[in-house]
Amino acid sequence: MEKVFSADGTALAYERRGSGPVVVLVGGAFMTRGDFAPLAGLLADRFTVITYDRRGRGDSGDNAPYDVRREVEDLDALIGRVGGEAMVFGMSSGGVLALEATSRGSAVSRLALYEPPFVVDATRPPLPADYVARLDDLVEQGAYGDAVAYFMTAAVGLPAEVVEGMRQAPFWAGMESTARTLPYDGWIMGDTMSGRPLPADRWRSVTIPVLVGSGDAGAAHMLGGARELAARGDNYTLHTFPGQDHAIDPTLLAPVLTGFFTAGTERQSS
Repeated sequence: MEKVFSADGTALAYERRGSGPVVVLVGGAFMTRGDFAPLAGLLADRFTVITYDRRGRGDSGDNAPYDVRREVEDLDALIGRVGGEAMVFGMSSGGVLALEATSRGSAVSRLALYEPPFVVDATRPPLPADYVARLDDLVEQGAYGDAVAYFMTAAVGLPAEVVEGMRQAPFWAGMESTARTLPYDGWIMGDTMSGRPLPADRWRSVTIPVLVGSGDAGAAHMLGGARELAARGDNYTLHTFPGQDHAIDPTLLAPVLTGFFTAGTERQSS
């Protein structure tokens, strides 16, 4: 484990594996750098793979008040430490963070996302208008278990009785440990889970190649959102993974990412 300091002084924990062109992996809700270990291992024979704990998680620090710009600065600091430019893969809301960072000028040369959790149609209910505010209240009260439960019902869309049963599972404690950062993902998503089309002007400045992945066996709104994002321009490409849902098999994801990122390095060397 190594550490780098962001612009506001927050210490960010990261690890590197392999050698070659740099690929940074950005996690979604609940994820810490260890969750990427299987994927990172599969990519490390071709790339220098960087995994990190987003602020407030794992071994990384945090500073109040939260602002999405701070997480963009975090990614900038990390990229600056590991080479000055990187290709990036973002999972779920981590993909939206990476997309936002790219639109704000971060040194990203190619970007891949898997299932940014947009809600752009009526295939599922939109998030409540006070979603982030309610999460903030629960976190401020220290009710981390209730915050996780609210996320799982309101954002993921699981039935309350299913979530109640999950509270007894061994993995629940791990989710509670990162629950205080759930509002951060809410701020990153903004109004993109409202059931309306994506804002026409958001991410307009993204001109690098973008690969948008989605499974065809998961929630319908995930594939719908991926399709809408991928229709934004000729620099976007949609890749559908047959039989996969939000918990994609890394052995299926890694070859697609390798092909996409290798294409970028081959163009740079030609």
